[in-house]
Amino acid sequence: MRCLSLLKPQRHDARLPAALCVLAVLSACTSAQNVLEPSALLANDAANPLPQAQFPMASNGDGQVAAIQTTAKVRFAPLVGATADASTPLAARLSSRAAARGIGLVGADDSTATHIMKGYFSAIAENGETTIIYVWDVLDPSGNRLHRFQGQARSPGQGWASVTPQTMEAIADQSVDQLASWLVTRPG
Repeated sequence: MRCLSLLKPQRHDARLPAALCVLAVLSACTSAQNVLEPSALLANDAANPLPQAQFPMASNGDGQVAAIQTTAKVRFAPLVGATADASTPLAARLSSRAAARGIGLVGADDSTATHIMKGYFSAIAENGETTIIYVWDVLDPSGNRLHRFQGQARSPGQGWASVTPQTMEAIADQSVDQLASWLVTRPG
């Protein structure tokens, strides 16, 4: 693969951490067919408005998550790097987890979004398992980055084809929880 040849460092002292380098290179090598827009799974018309969940403000210990108080309206941009098979459970869980956390989602054509989430995903297969590395940029409506967060998860098997829906759902849970934490602590 031509993109992977770019990973060879030219000088020993110029090496970047492997995960960051791989993420940057693989994100640049992603084709358009590996893009899924999470809002495509949401209803967004007058007959089927987006759900506005009302949940308790504190966890009751039975697995429910705490909702936050926010006026944010979040739109997800097309995901980069993940296959459609892996992105589908991620997108569905992003929607349900955001609702549970009290974060309003809007569709791709809705200009009322206060924040845009742009996600970049890479899969690194090694020793019989795949590590999914994800990075989310939180943008304002003009496209300026306000915040970035990242994480990783492991799944048994080699490559995107082996990544389980449960792994992608866990990534969605972590991602929405990180977004919720940022929304309640950000200045202004």
